[in-house]
Amino acid sequence: MAAYLRPTSIEAAVQALASRPLTVLAGGTDFYPARVGRPLDDDVLDITAIAGLRGIADAGDHWRIGATTTWSDVARSDTPPLFDGLKRAAREVGGAQIQNAGTVAGNLCNASPAADGVPPLLSLDASIELASTAGATVVPLADFILGNRRTRRAPGELVTAIRVPKPCGHRAVGHFVKLGARRYLVISIVMVAAAIECDKAGRVTRAGVAVGSCSEVARRLPELEAALLGCPADATLGERATPQHLAALAPIDDVRASADYRSDAALTVVRRTLGELGAMVSP
Repeated sequence: MAAYLRPTSIEAAVQALASRPLTVLAGGTDFYPARVGRPLDDDVLDITAIAGLRGIADAGDHWRIGATTTWSDVARSDTPPLFDGLKRAAREVGGAQIQNAGTVAGNLCNASPAADGVPPLLSLDASIELASTAGATVVPLADFILGNRRTRRAPGELVTAIRVPKPCGHRAVGHFVKLGARRYLVISIVMVAAAIECDKAGRVTRAGVAVGSCSEVARRLPELEAALLGCPADATLGERATPQHLAALAPIDDVRASADYRSDAALTVVRRTLGELGAMVSP
């Protein structure tokens, strides 16, 4: 390892990032496995000593998930039902050791098409908080991940938090379903996250549906979301999904599944996710 920096403030961290190329390190669950069998010659900026970067906080009109918040932190958090999909995803990220070390921000910055955290956060309209020597900016998650292992984070920027806006509806619930070759410790073939808000009559007033592992980046399904508005939030919600609603997906053939299988499975999992979500909401 050529250089190892462990600042204790965001200001010191962004100053370091502005001065030289550095690899940002938090949980290290992607960093270390990618370097097995060779020297660690990266210049590293370890952000785990920065106060205030860990935890989930109520910030008024939104919740703020600090960059070094771990998946175990998310799974154990006392958050409302809107976060249930994200909490389910948190329990699917590797095993307990990975969940204890891996961070939410690291999962997003790694930008894998199969990153478990991306679909649920997309369904929640999450945005990314970035800091640099020029100040702070906030970018929608949908604009932050550009492709496989690519994000819009500049070399001098540090992800400090993920923001999730608070719902306006009478009730808000989230859900997440992952399809893999086995139940646990698996990279997904298809994963779907959905979040809905309902009025007092039990009708959908806002919907977010996102599919992962079926395109270079996880994708929202805006036509399906629009079709759900005004529908009763019950177990029949999944019946609204049609193949046309998933037309924007671009699944590939790989060692886990064929593109055709993924296309068929995606529709099934979307319907299942929405049906289970509707059943959670209905009395």
